Amino acid sequence: MAQKPSIPKGTRDFSPEEMMRRTYIFDTIKSVFRLFGYAPLETPSMENLSTLLGKYGDEGDKLLFKILNSGDYGAKLTDEELRQASKISEKGLRYDLTVPFARYVVQHQNELVFPFKRYQIQPVWRADRPQKGRYREFYQCDVDVIGSRSLLNEVELIEIVERVFRKLNIRVVLKMNNRKILYGIAEAIGHADKMMDITVAIDKLEKIGLDNVKAELAERGLEQEAIEKLQPILELNGSNADKLSQLREVIGVSETGVKGIEEMAEIFGYVEQLGLQLPIELDLSLARGLNYYTGAIFEVKALDYAIGSICGGGRYDDLTGIFGLPNTSGVGISFGADRIYDVMVGLDLFPEEVNFSTKVLFVNLGEAEQMASMQIIRTLRDAGIAAEIYPEAAKMKKQMEYANRRAIPYVVIIGSNELAERRATVKNMRTGEQQSVEFEAVAEALA
Repeated sequence: MAQKPSIPKGTRDFSPEEMMRRTYIFDTIKSVFRLFGYAPLETPSMENLSTLLGKYGDEGDKLLFKILNSGDYGAKLTDEELRQASKISEKGLRYDLTVPFARYVVQHQNELVFPFKRYQIQPVWRADRPQKGRYREFYQCDVDVIGSRSLLNEVELIEIVERVFRKLNIRVVLKMNNRKILYGIAEAIGHADKMMDITVAIDKLEKIGLDNVKAELAERGLEQEAIEKLQPILELNGSNADKLSQLREVIGVSETGVKGIEEMAEIFGYVEQLGLQLPIELDLSLARGLNYYTGAIFEVKALDYAIGSICGGGRYDDLTGIFGLPNTSGVGISFGADRIYDVMVGLDLFPEEVNFSTKVLFVNLGEAEQMASMQIIRTLRDAGIAAEIYPEAAKMKKQMEYANRRAIPYVVIIGSNELAERRATVKNMRTGEQQSVEFEAVAEALA
């Protein structure tokens, strides 16, 4: 008996219906990226392990998919050497799009024009434990500009966020913070040396609550007095300007913290003057886990659907330094296509036309009728209307059933009577309404 086929855990097949919806999301995002002058980039699915290892921390290293060397690599190795991973695996599947991007920039630095603006939409792989909403293979949609420290880049990314989600019809809120402010907070409570511990803990505030965050901070070595100083900072309220003003009073002793406040004030000032229709909140609990962020950090949440962040990113001042190109600042954001998909399905936001690949099916009723149909189909395709004919002259019921199962919205019938009169019957499969139109007017009837 043949073995039942399957796919690796943590991977998915996407049906035509799912792919049409995913393509709609990707095309929408790409169209906005291109409006702002970003150019597409692709990097290989695999990278040298030397490129990937040590860039994501110990946990990240454990989640890398390693690829065995190809060919008869083992023939020249001893049993001892075969047991050494470095001897049998020199490559791995990419973990994200950011590190390959940094590698590309450094490798091609003499060919690129800086600031370099690129977008990249490709799959990444992580050897994580598969569970609901977490996959071993998934897509990232990244947009970055590197080689400029100007805060205009942050403002531009905020506008990209606004335009993308407006086009997708998703109501969102953009939460922002600044890593310099977080450092200032750590400095103000006397623990600049524990900035990473503090940011890791407060990043969980929304998930685990204030009491659990305080407990975790204590576990990480913060005394009670420092934790008490931190609490009112995390509970600041009011407008963004109010929060910045209150922050200045609390962390004004920190030069780095004040710099972060000034950066945020400048960004919010630009946003206000541009009149962007996007709610933006200064969220001091936002830390983002990745160590390479150095300035503004972003996170986008859907307002009408309970799910984690659907977009996030930030400023990094020395990501390329790991490959030997120091002091090259950049900023970028990543759109989570899978979560955006879940939101749009949950809220029924996909336009109707996204759900079908064919707009009109011509019924096949015989040889003469078939030729007339094919001639009309050709004119429809010239007009950009997706059309097809049933390939055999089967029973009408079977052909109509095919149209229904494919969710094709229109059916055109050309029988002997229609052929004689050079008029086609156009049927709307959703309403059941039908009309008789001249052959030359079929395209107009379907518009």
